[in-house]
Amino acid sequence: MLYGTMKVAIGGPLKLAFRPWVEGLSNIPAEGPAILASNHLSFSDSFFLPAVLDRKVTFIAKAEYFTTPGVKGRLTAAFFKGMGQLPVDRSGARGAGEAAIRSGIEVLERGELFGIYPEGTRSPDGRLYRGKPGGLARVALATGAPVIPVAMIDTEKIQPPGQVVPKLMRPGIRIGRPLDFSRYQGMEHDRFVLRAVTDEVMYEIMKLSGQEYVDMYATAMKRQLTEAAKAEKEAEKAARAALARAEKEAEKERAEKLKAAMDQAESERAQKTRAQNERPEEERSEEERPEAERTEHDRSGRDRSGRARSEQRRSEP
Repeated sequence: MLYGTMKVAIGGPLKLAFRPWVEGLSNIPAEGPAILASNHLSFSDSFFLPAVLDRKVTFIAKAEYFTTPGVKGRLTAAFFKGMGQLPVDRSGARGAGEAAIRSGIEVLERGELFGIYPEGTRSPDGRLYRGKPGGLARVALATGAPVIPVAMIDTEKIQPPGQVVPKLMRPGIRIGRPLDFSRYQGMEHDRFVLRAVTDEVMYEIMKLSGQEYVDMYATAMKRQLTEAAKAEKEAEKAARAALARAEKEAEKERAEKLKAAMDQAESERAQKTRAQNERPEEERSEEERPEAERTEHDRSGRDRSGRARSEQRRSEP
């Protein structure tokens, strides 16, 4: 009941706003269990695929979506439950895998559709990564349910990381023909069989999506990208620190050169003054005489000039 309400409330506006195109819809059985194995480009994949299907499809989601405290946490939990998401505790890699397998088997035993992303996480760059053999293959072999490959097209372009407002564009969904792995039934503990089943499904997804295939796990690539970003950040930090040190050293060198030049000029002035003071008085020019002597000389000259004018006035008739 809640799933139907949420599908009408969310799926309807989603289809109206983005108008996703669909190919191969007839490959979804009208009834009975089936596994939908899809590539994973965006968080919205789990919304667009159920929106275009008439039947309910159940995906697994990390338990944090269902256990966050507060009003927002309760609303988030209600939203994911309403969209048919099942909580899986990912505190441990093996524990998470076993929980996903149990959840998938339970859904399929009820005759419903079970959705799974074999890559285990969203693609970090839009390419298709190696599928993890634990979940998809084990659920398929344990239940005998057919595996239907699904390709999500361009969903990562609608709202890239860091973009707040979604871009209105038409994503696509290609649904392939069901794959039958009953020939391997009872061999779900054979790791070579699990690998073969997973690789066959990933190959079909690659043909449907047209993505470049990368023969490594997406989680490993994400670690590499995180480490590379961290190393780049540390390198930038080191470069800024080295530049700051270089500027500080250059400023220190300029200050030392300026001080040396000022000291040299002061030394030259002092030497010139000593040389002038050591010359005989008769060889000194007027400018070279000490100020006190120049002042006394000027006063004497003024006195002599004054007496001469006085005598001249007395001698006049």
